[in-house]
Amino acid sequence: MMQAKRVRVNPFKRPYVVLMMEVIGRSLEAASQVDERIQNEVRPLPDGLMFEMKVMPDGPALVLQKTGATGLKYLGRRPPRKPDVVMKFKHVTHAFLVFSFQEATARAFANDRILLDGEIAYAMKLVRCLNRMESLILPKIIAERALKRYPNLSLPEKMLGGARIYTQVAKNLIRG
Repeated sequence: MMQAKRVRVNPFKRPYVVLMMEVIGRSLEAASQVDERIQNEVRPLPDGLMFEMKVMPDGPALVLQKTGATGLKYLGRRPPRKPDVVMKFKHVTHAFLVFSFQEATARAFANDRILLDGEIAYAMKLVRCLNRMESLILPKIIAERALKRYPNLSLPEKMLGGARIYTQVAKNLIRG
């Protein structure tokens, strides 16, 4: 009988993915509060839509829910109910590739590293929100690696957009 070979995972990958999911969840919430393009993506989503991004089988996760007309609310790591859309990384190493900006989310889908449960149109809207947020808050050299296509942003638009998101994250943390 052949035994399955256990793959050893770098012990720093999981904590890094946990941290990045927290940062991304809070940043998407803040970006939905201050960025008009993200608000326009969120607006047509059904009220209360819940989105979860997680690592299989029971790894790190982030949960967002549409609130109000254009907002996303970061709910933490565990959904209070069954989410409407779930994006699942097949392994922590796959999530690490995306969250360390070595592979774009679109490339991870193409490489069959992510599974999707739920409406693909909703997932694509959320991925566009993620891409917009990353283009604003990450340095261009990193964002170019993280995105399928880097948008044409002027320096003032990038600096102001990033500053507004970071400021809103801080305000949200202070409010609790």
